[in-house]
Amino acid sequence: MRVHQLTFAALAVAAGLTLTACQNGEDGTAQGGPSPSSTSSSSSTAPTAPAAPAPATSSDGKGKTAGTNTGSGSGSGESGKAGKCRTDDLEITAIDSTVGGDTDGTVAVQLKNRGGGDCTLSEYAGVDLKTSAGTLSAKRTGEHPGPAVLKKGTAVSFGVSNPLNTSGGSGVRVTGLTVTPPDETKSVTLAWPGAATLPVTDGSGSAVEVGPIGSAGQGG
Repeated sequence: MRVHQLTFAALAVAAGLTLTACQNGEDGTAQGGPSPSSTSSSSSTAPTAPAAPAPATSSDGKGKTAGTNTGSGSGSGESGKAGKCRTDDLEITAIDSTVGGDTDGTVAVQLKNRGGGDCTLSEYAGVDLKTSAGTLSAKRTGEHPGPAVLKKGTAVSFGVSNPLNTSGGSGVRVTGLTVTPPDETKSVTLAWPGAATLPVTDGSGSAVEVGPIGSAGQGG
């Protein structure tokens, strides 16, 4: 009787060991490893990355928030005005515009803006006549129309008046015309298109005069 009891006990122990081994081998989980429920719980409590900080802003003192200005502006300068016309940006020409019956001759000098943008001309250009007796500087007529904006590709003219030589004498021969644009120091010398000579005077006759910018009309 004692032998049967020991056999039954040994069979029970062996059956228990076999059942435990089968349970551990079926799901592939090592004994003592974490259960599925404990793994899920660990994943849900993982730390979250901090949110990116909001862009910095500033207040203009009136309850409004100032942002970053990404636009680009344009213009000729802080004042938004066109710069003065430069000699190198001007095409300067001269023609005889004397009208029959006039007591004085007239030469029209044209300034054309060939630069990259609009520019400004003040009232008077400098004008010198080269003559056989030396350089003769033209006097200003004294008119004051104010400065003018010369748009890109457009032209403006001014007049140079000179006395006509009606004395029958040889007079003073004119060999050239030198023009200095307003507020510039660089000059351009042109052929003189007017009468070939000026009368010889004692200073009491009419002088060579230059009118303001625009005094001889405007071209395109």
